[in-house]
Amino acid sequence: MNRIYEKNLGSVITFANEDYHIFKSKENSEKCILTCYPLFEGIELVYYDVHKQTCDIDLTMGRKLLQINHCQEGRIEFEYKNGEYLYLSKGDLSIQKRSDNIRSRYCPLNHYHGISVLIDMSKVPKCLSCVLEDVFVTPSELVKKFCTNKSYTVMRENKSIEHIFSELYSVPDNIRKGYLKVKVLELLLFLSGLELNDIEERKYYSHSQVTATKNAKDYLISHIDEQITIPELSEMFGISQTALKICFKGIYGDTIHTFISNYRVQIAARLLKTTDKSILEISGDVGYNNSSKFASVFKKVMGVSPNEYRKLDVALEHTLS
Repeated sequence: MNRIYEKNLGSVITFANEDYHIFKSKENSEKCILTCYPLFEGIELVYYDVHKQTCDIDLTMGRKLLQINHCQEGRIEFEYKNGEYLYLSKGDLSIQKRSDNIRSRYCPLNHYHGISVLIDMSKVPKCLSCVLEDVFVTPSELVKKFCTNKSYTVMRENKSIEHIFSELYSVPDNIRKGYLKVKVLELLLFLSGLELNDIEERKYYSHSQVTATKNAKDYLISHIDEQITIPELSEMFGISQTALKICFKGIYGDTIHTFISNYRVQIAARLLKTTDKSILEISGDVGYNNSSKFASVFKKVMGVSPNEYRKLDVALEHTLS
C-alpha cells in the first residue's frame, strides 16, 4: 500500500493514500475493518469486514447523510434512538437517513461483510448529470422517495440488486476506483427508477422485545447442558412465545431450535478436538441425554459423525507433524 499517513486514533488505526482510507479496530482475534473510497464530491463507498459484535468505527457521525447499505454475509443490527431495531441479512439492501438518529450498530453473529454508499447531502451535487450526462439522479429526491415517512426502507434480495452488488465484491485492483464510480451511478439510477410498490416492508422490533430475546439467547448458551423450552423462556424473560420466536429469527437468522442445535454442535466439535472426553460425556455436556440423538444432529450439521470428526482431526495432526 502506498501510505500517505498512518495514525493511531485511540483503538482505531487509520491508513490512507490518494485512492482510499482504511480504518481498523482490533481486539484479540476480533476485528472491524472499514475501507472507504471517495468517488465523487459528497459520495463515498465503504467496504465492511467485521468479525466482532460491535461495529465500533462510525464514519457517519455528525453528517447529514443518505446511506445505502447492502449485506453480503452475516447480519447487522441498527438500533434507532426511537427504540426501534432494524436487521439486515444476506442480500438485503436498506436506504436510511442518517443525522445521528442511529444509536448503535451490532453484529449478532460476530460476522458482517457488506457495503455502504454514503451520500453527504451538504456536499453532493443537486443532480448527478454533472457527473455523467443523462444520469438525472437527484439525491434529495431519493431522500423524499425512500425516507419521507420513516428513517429507512428495506428491500430483500432480488436479481437487479444482486447484479449490481455482486460485481462490487470482486473488482480487480487496477480498475477498482473507476469501476466503483460506474457501479454507484448504476445503483443510484436503479433506485431512482424503482417503483415503491415493488418494495417489501421489513418488520422492526421494539427495544423491550430485542432486550428480552438477547437475554433469552444468552441464557440458553450459558445453560447449554439443559433442555429449556420456549414456554419457560417466555415466562422467564417476560415476552410472549410468538414474539420471542419471531424476534429471535429476526435477530439471529434462525429459529431457536436451529440456533441452539448448531451452537451445541460447535461446542461439541471443539470438545472433540481439545479433550479426551468420550462422545457420551460430550453429548451430556451439550445437553443430549441420548448419544444417538446427539450423533444424528452432529452429522446433520457437520457432515460426519462425532467419531469420524475426531478421527479426521487426529489424522490431520499426524499429517502436519
